[in-house]
Amino acid sequence: MRDVLDDLLRWWEAGDAVGVGTVVGTFKSAPRPAGAAMLVGPEGTAVGSVSGGCVEGAVYESASSARDGGDAVLTRFGVSDGDAFAVGLTCGGIIDVFTERFSRVDFPEFGELAASIKADERVALATIVAGRPDQVGRHLVIWEDRSAGSLGSERIDHSVRADARGLLASGRTATLTYGLDGQRMDSGLQVFVAAFAPAPRMLVFGAIDFATAVARIGTFLGYRVTVCDARPIFATKKRFPEVDEVIIDWPHRYLEKQIESGALDARTVICVLTHDPKFDVPALKVALPLDVAFVGAMGSRRTHFDRLERLRAAGVPESDIAKLVSPIGLNLGARTPEETAVSIAAQIISRTWSGDAVPLAESEGPIHTERIAEAAVPPEPAAARHG
Repeated sequence: MRDVLDDLLRWWEAGDAVGVGTVVGTFKSAPRPAGAAMLVGPEGTAVGSVSGGCVEGAVYESASSARDGGDAVLTRFGVSDGDAFAVGLTCGGIIDVFTERFSRVDFPEFGELAASIKADERVALATIVAGRPDQVGRHLVIWEDRSAGSLGSERIDHSVRADARGLLASGRTATLTYGLDGQRMDSGLQVFVAAFAPAPRMLVFGAIDFATAVARIGTFLGYRVTVCDARPIFATKKRFPEVDEVIIDWPHRYLEKQIESGALDARTVICVLTHDPKFDVPALKVALPLDVAFVGAMGSRRTHFDRLERLRAAGVPESDIAKLVSPIGLNLGARTPEETAVSIAAQIISRTWSGDAVPLAESEGPIHTERIAEAAVPPEPAAARHG
């Protein structure tokens, strides 16, 4: 929606009705990601894109119908690899597109949503895209501390608010499934949650072999990953092809620059992996006072105790030292860099969501402290169109 926000807001503020087609699901390969939108304005003007070829034309017709008072519709467009090029989905993927009408009457909370998106605030839009006819098209706007609108009942709103805030925390957009009254079920309601938030950051200090695996799994988990090392022979894009950026600098100096620029927040994860005191101690001295989600350091227990003494000698107070997660990772019996990365990722997830890292078979109470219920491949909509 970001790409079409200015046009959509202009028409909404003018009191016009707009047809909106939004990609709410992608399977296999797809030309545009979930959240991509196409508008059909009051005079038939098309803005934005959901794909191309006949799919674009079909979405235009559906959005035009919705703009003029027709029903909101969830449509699946799918093609086989053999005829993909002819119909416009050149990747041979499958997309689900939800078309609906936007106006001041249909969506009075949109002005608040648009203002938050423009201000780069973390906000999510939840829309029922499949369910009972009286439910489809309802909206709920969710911030970290409040919400506006309703999906039809407090039970549905409560369930979706909790899950949407989980998605916001990781910067992910997804289609969630519930029972018709918000029960934790995998059928009934499909709710598309578009999360407008920058991805959380993972800073990996030390371009070692373990860092390659940690950075890879960080990317998989949805973090914007930065690898930083003062040694240019190790800190190369070739060694870390999947990360967002590779920085050649002393870790503590880079961290100070990020703090000054306001680029870190409470979701930031910091992994100090060099286990070399000349790099680790200055970096940790800067990192430990920060209000971030996780600060961990790699090393043996001997290295850990030596590191603690060095931090104390550097003047780091005990209250900050207590924040340090070291040795980093859960005790999974890991040996390889990849296994170690899994143990580190598991500990980050546990800390992020207040898990206790106890095996589920040996624990009691709710399995999920903040459940994110995402359907891998939802059932095909009843009104589906195939290319």
